[in-house]
Amino acid sequence: MAQPYDSLAEWFEYLNDDCDYPTWSQYFIDGLRARGAGRRGLELGCGSGAFSRALARAGYAMTGADRSEAMLRKGAELAIKEGVRVEFLRADAENLKTPKPYDFILSPNDCINYLPQRALPSAFKKICSSLVRGGIFWFDVSSSCKLRGKVANNIFADDRDEVTYLEFNRLFEDRVETDVTLFVREKDGRFSRSDEKHIRYLHEKEDLVRALFGAGFSSVDVEGHLGEREEGSDRLNFICKKKA
Repeated sequence: MAQPYDSLAEWFEYLNDDCDYPTWSQYFIDGLRARGAGRRGLELGCGSGAFSRALARAGYAMTGADRSEAMLRKGAELAIKEGVRVEFLRADAENLKTPKPYDFILSPNDCINYLPQRALPSAFKKICSSLVRGGIFWFDVSSSCKLRGKVANNIFADDRDEVTYLEFNRLFEDRVETDVTLFVREKDGRFSRSDEKHIRYLHEKEDLVRALFGAGFSSVDVEGHLGEREEGSDRLNFICKKKA
């Protein structure tokens, strides 16, 4: 079985074309401007770099970091194709070390769900130490209600001419384990199969806020997806500021 995103990297943005990356990216751009964030940013868990490219086009000096080499390769390819300057490096939240601090760090689209509860305090401390004084850490999680009630023990599929995506989800006490199968059409018309396992952990708002303050952040604001009301939102945004 392949590592997470080894096979999915090539198709990730294509299969997520319904998530409206432009609107989602503008939400971050508007929010960073409103909070007076500096221009130097890191996208932690960048995947193939959709948000990094959008922020770079908006004038930010962006670096994308991910633990998946396949995602980083795809990210570099797309940045070159679109004529956007983004630096890429292999890193993850649990082992983050940066040569100099960033004005802001974004970690969108479930990246923190991939961290187990025990890893949060250490990861948040590393992130906080990678920010300038007054820097912003902005991340989201799929809420535990969403993972338990909408994702767990369900099957999702996306069947297209070039690729078929199948997702099988199982609920455990602290996580949802997802088995992903891809069937990709080759040049000769035959389909190749690849399989990956993804694990997303259930995080409660109170636990995240406690770990963030313990890591050195001085304020934490919480809102729903794209700034909607927190109550009932499938995705929670945590906008954290390091002490100035």
